Amino acid sequence: MKKFAMLFGMLFCLSLSALALGLNLDAAKSQGLIGEKVDGFVSAVVASPSAEVQTLIASTNDGRRQVYVDLAKRNNITVEAVGILAAEKLRLSAASGEYIQDPSGRQWQRKP
Repeated sequence: MKKFAMLFGMLFCLSLSALALGLNLDAAKSQGLIGEKVDGFVSAVVASPSAEVQTLIASTNDGRRQVYVDLAKRNNITVEAVGILAAEKLRLSAASGEYIQDPSGRQWQRKP
């Protein structure tokens, strides 16, 4: 449990660092530009995301990847396993109307 609390603390800090950009992660998610994937990373939901959205996706995923690698090493599990665990928590905490991938990872759906 402690490792997951730390994971989400780190993810929160990463989302705060995205505030330095003109568009932050929460705003992009609420506008339907970015969604949470089943692997713990974010992706564009729109077909042709702007450069600003692409930069936000890259910086968010880079930060998450660093956190996942660190947690995987400390807990002797794979980075993929950390991402999947994080994705479950992120899906649950997503706001109503935000995009999340269905469990198969093939389709986007709006969270009810």
